[in-house]
Amino acid sequence: MGKKITKALIPAAGFGTRFLPQTKAMPKEMMPLVDKPIIQRVVEELVEAGIETIVIVTGWHKRSIEDHFDNQFELEEKLFRSGKIKELEEVRKISDLAEFIYIRQKGPAGNATPVLNVRHIMKDEPFIVLWGDEFIDATPNRSQQLIDAYDKYQSLIIPGIKAQNDDWYKRYGIVGGDEIEPGVVRVSKIAEKPGNNRTGLSNLAAIGGFVGTSDIFGPLEEARLSLEEGTELVYTLGIQGMIDKGIPVHAIEIKNARYCDTGNKLEYLKTVVQYGLQHTEIGDDFRSYLKTLDLEAILSK
Repeated sequence: MGKKITKALIPAAGFGTRFLPQTKAMPKEMMPLVDKPIIQRVVEELVEAGIETIVIVTGWHKRSIEDHFDNQFELEEKLFRSGKIKELEEVRKISDLAEFIYIRQKGPAGNATPVLNVRHIMKDEPFIVLWGDEFIDATPNRSQQLIDAYDKYQSLIIPGIKAQNDDWYKRYGIVGGDEIEPGVVRVSKIAEKPGNNRTGLSNLAAIGGFVGTSDIFGPLEEARLSLEEGTELVYTLGIQGMIDKGIPVHAIEIKNARYCDTGNKLEYLKTVVQYGLQHTEIGDDFRSYLKTLDLEAILSK
């Protein structure tokens, strides 16, 4: 058995341009799913899987993320004096979820830069990387499935979902390789947004982060040094670099999964509706309200 995974990285430095003007002042990761910001749901998933330390890589415009997971004594005092004990317990629980470390992103544009930024924190330990503006609902949860796969294969682990339509090949990385057991691929190639189902690739889309090992840092640094001007530094370059060096990489199909791309306007709205219907306090009333809507009248306006 290798080292236990206790650390996670959440990159959260992007500008969220797809949601402007909403994200001019509010980080996209803080957009609400009913009464919880997206990033809190990601954090809760990690904690449920046993993660103890969460490193969030931010930018100058993401201070509200740090505030959200911090103690807010004035708010807690106000809730206590108002007798709102349930709400008080809820806000206190947020700051106690894990040990949070914040660093500012430095380096070229791209989702691999935050990985290099935390090299000094992760050192030679395995760690989970999850994006702060998307998540996967699954049972067991995605992070637990990734940890279980790492414990078994002792390699970098990519979570995957089968491509649902041709558009997925334009939006996500796709893995190729040999299926060594049902739902598990020994990866020989990972293509970033290949555009179509190329020969040699599977239909498994690399979605929702990965379990990283220290083996990724060297190939990522090599990719950074050879990066062409105007090209983003993406994490798949590091993974492919590992594969090219003969370092094992596996991809697993996440079981019982529903992907929530909350960085996309339409998918965000769908997710909000679903979580509204599932909400213990308002779900029944929301369902009743939706049934009263005259969709034909609304769509005709």
